[in-house]
Amino acid sequence: MQDERKYEWGEGVYTLLSWFKKEKVRNARVLVAGAGALGNEVVKNLALFGVGHIFVVDFDQIEISNLTRSVLFREEDAYSHAYKADIVAKRAMEINPQIKVTPIVGNLFSEVGLGIYRSVDVVIGCLDSRIARYLLNRLSLRAGKTWIDGSIENLTGTVRVFTPGKSCYECGLSREEFNNIMLRTGCADVVRNQGSAGRVATTPISASIVGAIQVQEAMKIIHLDTEAAGQFRTLQSKMLRYEGLNNTMNIYKFSSWKNNCPAHERWDEVLKCDALSAELTVGEAIALLRKELEAENVEINMRNNKFIDRIVSDHPEKEFEVMVPESMLDKVIKADKEMRLLSYRTLFHKRFYENIDDHFPYQELTLRQIGIPLFDVIQVSTEHGVTYVELTADAKLYE
Repeated sequence: MQDERKYEWGEGVYTLLSWFKKEKVRNARVLVAGAGALGNEVVKNLALFGVGHIFVVDFDQIEISNLTRSVLFREEDAYSHAYKADIVAKRAMEINPQIKVTPIVGNLFSEVGLGIYRSVDVVIGCLDSRIARYLLNRLSLRAGKTWIDGSIENLTGTVRVFTPGKSCYECGLSREEFNNIMLRTGCADVVRNQGSAGRVATTPISASIVGAIQVQEAMKIIHLDTEAAGQFRTLQSKMLRYEGLNNTMNIYKFSSWKNNCPAHERWDEVLKCDALSAELTVGEAIALLRKELEAENVEINMRNNKFIDRIVSDHPEKEFEVMVPESMLDKVIKADKEMRLLSYRTLFHKRFYENIDDHFPYQELTLRQIGIPLFDVIQVSTEHGVTYVELTADAKLYE
């Protein structure tokens, strides 16, 4: 008869490793951005290590083409158009029922609260575009977190580790790369879909190798404040490049940290507000902030996601009411037959609200409805200056 006593994950295995601290790993929290081929490998390995809480962020649905290199996806997932984050979370907890994996179906920049970034030990990027890396870098630095970037193409893969004060993804961009990102993310008057990066030719081997190295680096970073840290070296401020065609692997140093880089905005002094939630209405939130900050004039700055109530097309000139955060606008346009037909041949001009105060005309909408995610940190301006305030009431949703 099978022994059904309660077992502890990794018992008699990981405890044999000289550097491995069981409690440290069990209590660790890791955010994984991207649930494609790399994300599958990374989450699988984190689950096998027994990392206590993993957050998986991705807005994409599974396609048949994903099955050739994504170990956690199945045919039925593609046929049912399941979301990648949901399936990765489900299958990872089947591998290791003693961990928690929280899926977040959404955009890593506008739909994941900064409180989540601040709560994790390390961030792992499994992304396929420069724009996504640029955004993840900004959020990770804002939260003061190291993030591990992985990329794969054909039989080649790279891993880079970016750490506040040492290395920054944005600092290493060429002027051409930076200008291209600004062109695609900064135009206030043109609505275009920025989410599609196209398919990348790669193999499951490349994903396995790069994903394994990313998790190996994550485990080192989780252990950096232990006595075991002296037993290993990390890839902080370095890049590892694997080239499978000729079986070569090299490590290169890079120190990309420019003092004037706008990405180095660190939100250090954050006020925790136990009563503040993204489920409150704008009116309720402003009243609460006025009391909490002892201020008369309160303005919430929409740093990541403007609220758009109307858009106007050029040809023909027509106004459409949309009432959504900017991150949802492309989805709204695609869902509306008239706007969808117009979007291919015309410009849309947006009427948006970037600063929310007593004069905002939609006080009854919740913070979530105007584009502030659960457990976020918001920038609030008052007559006393700027304060960063955490929506701490939402923290219990991510314990």
